[in-house]
Parts: sequence; structure tokens; C-alpha cells
Amino acid sequence: MKTRIIALAVTAACASAAVAQSQYEALQFMGNELNGTARFVGMGGAMSSLGADLSTMSTNPAGIGMYRSHDVAVSFGFNNTRTNADFAGSTTKENRTRASFDQIGFVWSTKIGNKTDLRYLNFGFNYHKRANFNRQFYAKGALNGASMTYQMANMIGNAGYATANDFNGLLDAGSDVDNRNPYTHADFYSTPYLAMIGARTGLVDANWDKDGNITQIFGWNGETGEYYSREEGGINQYDFNLSFNIRDRFYFGLTLGLYDLNYNLYSSYGETMNRNMQDGSVTYHDKGDFTLNNWYNAEGTGVDLKLGTIIRPFEYSPFRFGLAIHTPIWYTLTDRYTAAMTSNIALDGKNPVSYSENLSDYFYPDMNYVWDYSMVTPWRFNVSAGTIVGGIMALDAEYEYEKYSSAKLKDREGYDLSATSSISETLKGVHTFRAGMETKLTDAFSLRVGYNYQSSPIVDDAFRNIEATDNTRTVASYMNPKSRQAVAFGLGYRGRIFHADVAYKYDFYKSDFYMFDDVELQATKVTNERHQLLLTLGVHF
Repeated sequence: MKTRIIALAVTAACASAAVAQSQYEALQFMGNELNGTARFVGMGGAMSSLGADLSTMSTNPAGIGMYRSHDVAVSFGFNNTRTNADFAGSTTKENRTRASFDQIGFVWSTKIGNKTDLRYLNFGFNYHKRANFNRQFYAKGALNGASMTYQMANMIGNAGYATANDFNGLLDAGSDVDNRNPYTHADFYSTPYLAMIGARTGLVDANWDKDGNITQIFGWNGETGEYYSREEGGINQYDFNLSFNIRDRFYFGLTLGLYDLNYNLYSSYGETMNRNMQDGSVTYHDKGDFTLNNWYNAEGTGVDLKLGTIIRPFEYSPFRFGLAIHTPIWYTLTDRYTAAMTSNIALDGKNPVSYSENLSDYFYPDMNYVWDYSMVTPWRFNVSAGTIVGGIMALDAEYEYEKYSSAKLKDREGYDLSATSSISETLKGVHTFRAGMETKLTDAFSLRVGYNYQSSPIVDDAFRNIEATDNTRTVASYMNPKSRQAVAFGLGYRGRIFHADVAYKYDFYKSDFYMFDDVELQATKVTNERHQLLLTLGVHF
């Protein structure tokens, strides 16, 4: 049985209808995948102390100070994502391949002098895809009595429905915006949308005594559950860099980062169910099923600053170490989402009765629930060390830390949303280790290998607390990722003007997926894999 982690007061969350985010959206948008030039990827992203690659302006801006000539490069390739899910012995697989444009950038290097303290002043720009959201996922299996309808019923009870009039008032509320719209009227601010859409499609029922006081609110026993999702979009990062070289031993850099976020999710959850209802000595055997479809889009922009330095402490040694600090990314975001529920209920063998509820019918004129907010990611700290061995081999190792639990979600007035508390309680500090090697095979050709490890960002028993963090959302599913690893290798060619690199990356991690929140629901064990083939073409002059 899962331990409840989030100790949040539901009553506080219900003070406003505009409670629309959880730690899971924040976690996804804080992701930073290994991507960039093929040389950078082939070395596992471990180049923060070596520099002289366009992608280093996003890890250690001082790396651009290593350049002594102009450089232009573009990268593209293919991504193949795979998920294998095991739910109570029932296994499913999904596979998706898509082309990807991953990077384009340049460095303009200006030589100041050979004997001056300031040797080079460099300017750079680089675009790369920071996060790739494209993925499909599918899971199904036996629920053994657990049901999303119990979650809906519990939320109805916690929302304070105490009498038959209260409950029937929810069922009878009109769809006209001026006629107690149940999804916008103040009378229903305390009722999460997931509970409301369930009650209004017959999935939640209540018994009451002769005085009209509710004695029981109940759902159904789940038989089988089936979940499908399709995710699309990504985070595009645009870096503008200024860096300089002091006496070929001290390198400093500043990068202004701009971010463009776009995320789309379509998910569908279906459930078959049953229940036995007792009326005196008579038992009624009811059967039913329902399907809940969700559409969610998030769009926004962000900005941050990155400061870095690389120092060669010994004048005649190639050993160097690097330090970098990244400010939080300040995101301004807009969510749009809607949902549709259909159910079929057969009471004691009678012909099934169908119900439907579409949230698009209740929101005008956008036809979606629209929510504006902001997100502030954590500070990031990077330390690295590297060297050149025998003039033919470059080595780099680095460590990065980011305290995910310090991220914040805020409304447009700057006040913390209730989900900020769930972030601080369930997300963790994330440790990232990278190591990479590049060795010359000939004067023109190089071989590269790299490894990247990132620790788990969330506690094992975290869950989506809809009542406290996102009661206007009807997405009940959530996934708790484990640690993530990536291995990569690559080949490079560097001619007098033209250079070309190719890299292959395999990253993988496991996660626990839940279709909804129920202490009796067994986790779906998921293995996530991504294969990436990346090609970079460039010129230096």
C-alpha cells in the first residue's frame, strides 16, 4: 500500500476554482535531455571543461572562449522511443520513430592580440532541442476491484456533499453559462472536475436517509483498466553567448537563454466495472463501463542566465577545471485543456443507459479551460575537470546539481500555487554525472564515447493529489520516474574547412505508472527507452 506523502489541506486548495497544476507537470517541464551537436552527444555531454563546442554554451558558457576561429554547425537526425509496460502480468509495448531537427549555431571569434591579457573575444548563438516530448504509451490489465470511480466518490465526499439536495443540485446544474454552470459557478468551487464529471455520468452514487442526509457515497468495483496516451512537442532553447580568453589560461562566459515550450497530450482511459447493490433481502448485480478522454496543451516562454569559467591552473599543463552557475528559468505559461466522459450502465441486467459529459460545452468562447501561471525552476550548479593526454586524447568528467524541490509554481499575481507545496514535499535534489572521452584515430578522424547518469527526481510514493493541487484537471494518471542513464559513442571528421560528426545515443530509465490514485492499485512497471542517431555538419574558418 502506498504511503501518503502530500500533507496538504484540501480546504485550502478549494478556496479558488483556479487550482490547475501539480508537481508532475512541473517535473516534466524541468527536464533537460542530452542533446546538441553530435560531438557533444557522443561524449555524453561531458565537455564543460574542454569547451570549443557550440553546445557547451548551455552547460558552461566559458567553453566558447576556447574558440580561436569562426564556426557554424547544424545537427539533425532520428529519434526512436519505446515503452514496455507490465501491469499485473499483462504486458504492452509502444514504438515511435520521428525525424528531429536538433541544433543550429555559430561562433564569431575576434582575436585581440598575442601579448595582451585579453586574447580573444567571442560571440555565439546556438539553438538546440532541450526536451523532446514525443512518445506513445499504452497499458492495460486487471484492476482487481480498484476503480477510478472510488477516487471520484472520495472527492465528492471530501467536497462536503452532505444532503440529497446537495448531490442532486450537482447533477441538475445547467450547461448554460448563466444557469449555475457546474464547472464555473461558485457553488461548486470545492468540487474537483474529475469528481464532477464522474457524478454527472452516473459513476458516483449516494444513499441518504429519510431526512435527506447522505449516509454513503460510492463508486464501482473495477474489472479491467486500459490507458493510452500520445505526447507531442518539446522545449526549444536559444542561447546567446559572450565569452573571452585571458592569457590562454582563464576563460569566462555569459549565456542568455531563451526558451519556447510547447506540449500536447491526448490520453484515454477506459474501465469495465461491476457492483452488487443490496435492497433488503434482494441483491442487484450491476455492470458498466466508461471512457475518459483528455486533451491538454501547454505553451509558454522562459528566460535564464548562465555564468561560467574555465581555468588552467598550471601554465604548461593541459589540465583544466570548470565552474558554472545557471539561474532559474522564469517561465510564463498558459494551459488549455478539456475532457469528455462517456459511460454505459446496466442496472441488474437491464438494457444499458448511456451518459456523456463534454467539458467543451461549458467554456466559452475558447471551448477549453484556460489557465495562466508561471514556473520558476531551480538554480543549477556544475563543476568539471578535464585534460588532454599525449595530444591525442581528451577526457572530461563533471557533476551537476539541481534542487528540484525548490521549484515554484505561481499565479500571474506572483502568489505560490498549492502545487508548490507538493513540489517541495515530493521532488528531490537531482544529481547528474557525465564522463566523456575523445581520441584521435588519425589527424582528421576521432572516436568518442560518453556516459550520462541522472538520479531519480521524485520520491517513490508520490501521487497526484487532485483535490489539493489541480482540481480543475481530469487527468488522474501519473508516473514516478527512476534514475536515468545514457550511453553514447560517435565519430568525427575535421578537415581544413569542413567538419562532420555522427553520434548514437541510447538512454533508458524505469518508472512506476498509475492510471489513477488508489492505495490498492498496483503500479504498472514501465521501461522507457530512446535511441537517437544524430548528424552534425559544419564549417570553421
